[in-house]
Amino acid sequence: MTDQSSSALLTDRYELTMLEGALHSGAAQRRTVFEMFARRLPESRRYGVVAGTGRFLEALADFRFDTAVLDYLSDAAVVDDRTVEWLADYRFTGDIWGYGEGESYFAGSPILVVEGGFAEAVVLETVALSIYNHDSAIASAASRMVRAAGGRPLIEMGSRRTHEMAAVAAARAAYICGFATSSNLEAGRRYGVPTAGTSAHSFTLLHDNERSAFAAQLEALGNGTTLLVDTYDVMRAVKTGIDLAGGELGAVRIDSGDLGVLASRVRALLDGYGATDTRIVVTGDLDEHSIQALAIAPVDGYGVGTSLVTGSGSPTASLVYKLVARSQSGEPGSPLSPVAKRSVGKPSKGGRKWPMRRLDGDGTATAELVYDHEPEPGPLDRPLLRKLVSRGEIVGAEPLSAARDRHERAMSELPVTAQQMSRGEPALPTRFEQRVSV
Repeated sequence: MTDQSSSALLTDRYELTMLEGALHSGAAQRRTVFEMFARRLPESRRYGVVAGTGRFLEALADFRFDTAVLDYLSDAAVVDDRTVEWLADYRFTGDIWGYGEGESYFAGSPILVVEGGFAEAVVLETVALSIYNHDSAIASAASRMVRAAGGRPLIEMGSRRTHEMAAVAAARAAYICGFATSSNLEAGRRYGVPTAGTSAHSFTLLHDNERSAFAAQLEALGNGTTLLVDTYDVMRAVKTGIDLAGGELGAVRIDSGDLGVLASRVRALLDGYGATDTRIVVTGDLDEHSIQALAIAPVDGYGVGTSLVTGSGSPTASLVYKLVARSQSGEPGSPLSPVAKRSVGKPSKGGRKWPMRRLDGDGTATAELVYDHEPEPGPLDRPLLRKLVSRGEIVGAEPLSAARDRHERAMSELPVTAQQMSRGEPALPTRFEQRVSV
């Protein structure tokens, strides 16, 4: 059985067959540059959000071909003995740069740059893409939901609608983008994401009547708990909650029906009984569009599940990991030469790149600039890459709170068009700046 602490087999077979071929051709040690980028944003997205950086660095630290992994590769004849021997000593010794986690991104700009020998760098392709594509898709959806909520708190509650480990990653990505809490306890244990949750309809159905269920919940969890009020009749349930807890009732949750209409009726009822501080939380197949539609309703918070963990219609960020430069030979110090795909519909731009965000005098972003050389930032330019790995040593790890703060700063500098939920052009254009020879 494979050691679950190793991330080395979270990859596609062709990464290792390419490695085997490169070892045979003598090109395995050639210095290379790989870049991860999106050719385009989904039609419904005005910006993307980078997420997964911290998880990728964790996976990189565990990317080791231990005895169990090597035995599997050998027994299954995935690669030859020479390649197995090379993998036994695998350690990434190159350099990696990336956008800060929580940063916004736009099409064409490299959000991850991996520089090292071909053999070392190519085997990271699949694990990097699987993490970033999932987490960035979730983060991009979560960010739009937070913007639509207009400051009202959101609860991530999609664990039952996706793979069990994807649920943990989704909770982490949502928290980076401003969700207040998650229902997922593993996300709380592993990443420190605040957790929340009270009861489901089954708790009410377990008891002889709704009043008995509410009384039991209030006794166990206190008057500050949230009562689920749509198992039978919403208005009757709210009255029962007020009768039991009075104005000290923390919140009621509505999970079905016309949420806007029901929220207005419940608010009026609560206020009429003096429960003016009791909050109203709504759940039930919400996405950014339905959240925005509830902007004028007397809603105090939202719970989002299915739409969040599936990327709200865009379950992948469509990121690719492409070789953009290689050394002219395997000799140390050999200069890098640009390489690029020319295939129809999937071209790439060769050469190592350096992205920069251009701001105006008011601090609003106006463009994403991508240079073919390392530029000197101007007074209105903000470099986007930060060092994540230096000569194989992870140097870019940071607490989740840093990514959450970065996302808030990144959103504050985007133009107002970024807030639009309709289809349209990206909020910022990407401009490729070529070196001008004099």
